[in-house]
Amino acid sequence: MYKHLFGPVPSRRLGMSLGIDLIPKKVCSLNCVYCEVGKTTNLTTERLEYVKYDSVIAELEKFMSNNPKIDYFTFSGSGEPTLNSRIGDVLKFIKEKYPKIKTAILTNGTLLYDKNLRMELMDANVILPSLDAASTDVFRKINRPSKKLNIDSHIQGLVDLRKEYKGEIWLEILFLKGYNDSKKELILLKEAILKIKPDSIQLNTLDRPGTRQDLIPLTKIELHAIIDFWKLPNAEIIASPDKRSNIESYNGNIETAILETIARRPCTLDDLHTFLGIHINEINKYLAGLEAKSKIKTVNLERGVFYELKHK
Repeated sequence: MYKHLFGPVPSRRLGMSLGIDLIPKKVCSLNCVYCEVGKTTNLTTERLEYVKYDSVIAELEKFMSNNPKIDYFTFSGSGEPTLNSRIGDVLKFIKEKYPKIKTAILTNGTLLYDKNLRMELMDANVILPSLDAASTDVFRKINRPSKKLNIDSHIQGLVDLRKEYKGEIWLEILFLKGYNDSKKELILLKEAILKIKPDSIQLNTLDRPGTRQDLIPLTKIELHAIIDFWKLPNAEIIASPDKRSNIESYNGNIETAILETIARRPCTLDDLHTFLGIHINEINKYLAGLEAKSKIKTVNLERGVFYELKHK
């Protein structure tokens, strides 16, 4: 059982990805309305060694001793990974010990105004930051940031990263109806994108319930309309969750374990984590696919969002 690693899991963008979680659940600089992991319990911009370096390295060495087949080491998890003050040290260890495996940083991007942090991430093969808003009002509405953050420093951090970083930047924008899809916001987002110059612009929308029950995802047609409006050649829509099962090494045993657990009783994400001993992010990947294939459905109850079989 690993505390700080999860997977390998099939990723829509990174093939088979071994997740590295450097942050306790839900320590983050944002409290996004759409977060599938849940509400942020520690809203902070303070960088600390939340998870000890030695503990992460010990787990990595143990896991890699079995020569697993993976495409990427992915820094992600149930909080914001760049909040860990030793992320650069872990990244350096990986590049020296396992140079043939690529590394990816999944980040909300809000701390990239810090030059020291940007320098720590220079060895990564790809950085996948988020930018869901380009105005103060929408930033506060959809991302609900720490009071110490503002949208101008967020965008400038991404611009500075592009100037210094030689690897690829895949910018993700998650759209919600009535939040960040207005013509005014789309124009501001395009202006920000042109300044950032990412290698790829990846449009996304809600797969599963967030922290609010009234969220409405955009349709494929609406996402395509945004691409047509922007006329940016490197903009794309992220593949749907059901395509994950086509990835080599998709773990059907995990999918089966989730279905068998839900068949006995409806479960929350935390329930499944407790029962199965599988990291929340790993469970999330499979839940999205199961929903996309109409095998499960969600029910909102007092204790949270529950998953149950669609056809009992």
